[in-house]
Amino acid sequence: MDSLSSGLACPQDFSDRRKGLTAPHRTQMHEPSKPQQGPVARMLLQWLMRPASIAAVETLSPHFRSIVLEGDALKGLAWTMGQKIQIAMGSGLSARTYTPMSWDTEKGRTKLLAFAHGDGPGSRWASGLREGDLCWFFGPRRSLDLSAAKAPIILFGDETSFGIASAFRGSRLADDTTYMFEVSDAAETNPVLAAIGLGRATSIVRSAEDAHLAAVEAELLRLAASAHFVLTGKASSIQRIGRALRAANVARSRMSAKAYWAPGKTGLD
Repeated sequence: MDSLSSGLACPQDFSDRRKGLTAPHRTQMHEPSKPQQGPVARMLLQWLMRPASIAAVETLSPHFRSIVLEGDALKGLAWTMGQKIQIAMGSGLSARTYTPMSWDTEKGRTKLLAFAHGDGPGSRWASGLREGDLCWFFGPRRSLDLSAAKAPIILFGDETSFGIASAFRGSRLADDTTYMFEVSDAAETNPVLAAIGLGRATSIVRSAEDAHLAAVEAELLRLAASAHFVLTGKASSIQRIGRALRAANVARSRMSAKAYWAPGKTGLD
């Protein structure tokens, strides 16, 4: 999804995409994610990033919005499940990171799930989107490498992991993947999960001092004999569950991990 995780996109991040980019056409569309910046930063944004329009926006809950981007710049790109894109917003070349749920390279369309939590740039961008808006993106780029993952899969995460979980539904691993999420409000997230095809996922509500993770560990250890574990979401939760799995002799080769966020930190992905 996307995701709540945030990343600063600096000019060095974009250098490998400079060749072959076409300068975007002038447009009169509303551009909520396009920063107000000086001429140099604006030139870099238009030269190093790709334009896309918002083809559809659907509000799934107070904090979740399904977003479809489309445009010629999305066509023909090599995207694989687990990769990310970064969308420009705020000032300078600041960006927020999202994990696409799907990508149609022929039609030039990709679908994201935005989790608008708090009052940061990503939340303001997602909450203010309208169909027809223009945005600027960079990617896709490597984020979570799932090339070695073998069924059965156990995917653990949180609200920021719904996007990558949904991407599994269109993969070779779809029929043999189990999903488990720690969430703050199951009454809100369960309908969202159902709307993106993950109605059978298990949701465990967060409790004080992460006491709920004991139940997560117990369930994952019950399945530890043969599964490949994909651990995503909050950094401290990933660390704790990873320690429990290693203590149960689960080989590192059977674990893939990607932290999307940590309290008080930005730029994890």
